[in-house]
Amino acid sequence: MSEELLKQHRDAIDAIDETILKLINERASHAREIGEIKGGGVIYRPEREAQVLRRVKDHNPGPLPGESVARLFREIMSECLALEKPLSVAYLGPEGTFTQLAAIKHFGHAAHTVACSSIDEAFRLVESRALDYVVAPVENSTEGAIGRTLDLMISSPLKICGEVVLRIHHHLLRGAEGTNGIRRVYAHAQALAQCHEWLNKNLPADVERVSVASNAEAARLASEDTSAAAIAGQAAAERYNLNKIAENIEDEPNNTTRFLVLGHQDVTPSGKDKTSIIVAAPNRPGAVHSLLAPVADNGVSMTKFESRPSRAGLWDYVFFIDMEGHRSEEHVAKALEGLAERTSFVKVLGSYPVAVI
Repeated sequence: MSEELLKQHRDAIDAIDETILKLINERASHAREIGEIKGGGVIYRPEREAQVLRRVKDHNPGPLPGESVARLFREIMSECLALEKPLSVAYLGPEGTFTQLAAIKHFGHAAHTVACSSIDEAFRLVESRALDYVVAPVENSTEGAIGRTLDLMISSPLKICGEVVLRIHHHLLRGAEGTNGIRRVYAHAQALAQCHEWLNKNLPADVERVSVASNAEAARLASEDTSAAAIAGQAAAERYNLNKIAENIEDEPNNTTRFLVLGHQDVTPSGKDKTSIIVAAPNRPGAVHSLLAPVADNGVSMTKFESRPSRAGLWDYVFFIDMEGHRSEEHVAKALEGLAERTSFVKVLGSYPVAVI
């Protein structure tokens, strides 16, 4: 009796699979025809993809969780987009970094991710149009802003067209087994800070902590030295064939990093958007309060406020601000106009869809 029931379910799954295959290819045909209608215009529309992902999550009846459904549809859209032209995406390498994972989460596996030796190089390749987009970390929930990304956006012509939020799980990786004999631990400076307490409690005080360009680079170095360990993620462990000596060693269990997607295009409203800007304020009492008055007066909700040295003069600062809403919305547009009247420098980095988690 059980074999007959199993067969019924398996036959039903086979029939459903055939229907899914047929429908996916119908979708791909429509996507290709849309590409032909566009005639070589911008093929990636982040606002459209965000709308699709929100809709499938909202209409998902289960039992699959919404995040799983969104991930499946992201891959379908990625493959359909590749029929027109596979996108090329720059990220801080080498292979296996969290930034690469963020790029894949946002663009899907059909996109061509290109490892760069620095965030600066990643920006340059996209600015020169050698590649289509760059994904760069901008802030971590534990350690705060990524200064280099913020500094590059001050002068870069690139525009923010999306964001990615990624939960970060760090593992202690090693070519050998166990913690005995570890003399040094390689990791990005932020990862060392995010795992500071775990390292203090679980490794001898004389184990050297060595900051490197990325966690994937740390994993590569650890793969060449059995007396070394690395702090990195699952992808780096697999890429460099390392053993997981300890899992999820981050001090903050909700450790999350936000990444920005930058390219050359403006993004139209998706229905749930964010606008990022840079403004400068004169170095005098009350300047910041006066500067932000138009934001409050127009009922705009500010979700981020970060200061950075302007590099134009001693103790001069620029401020990075994230606001809810699209720059084309009336209340946001009025807030931007008010800001422009109160400061000599306002740069709109972009309006873009809020990350679909």
